[in-house]
Amino acid sequence: MRTTLDLPEELLAQAMKTTRIQTKTKVIITALEELIRKSKLSEIKNYKGKVDLDMDLDSIRGR
Repeated sequence: MRTTLDLPEELLAQAMKTTRIQTKTKVIITALEELIRKSKLSEIKNYKGKVDLDMDLDSIRGR
């Protein structure tokens, strides 16, 4: 999909330099994927301490 964006050139150049990605398109795709990944991780962290896993790791591992 083609989209016209007005992006700060310095920010885009810094992202390309930091990630060592050669194309602007790939930098933007990578940034969007990372944003989605971080959002999903944040949602998963909300469950910390709320899920009760009643299992014995020693028996699962065959000890």
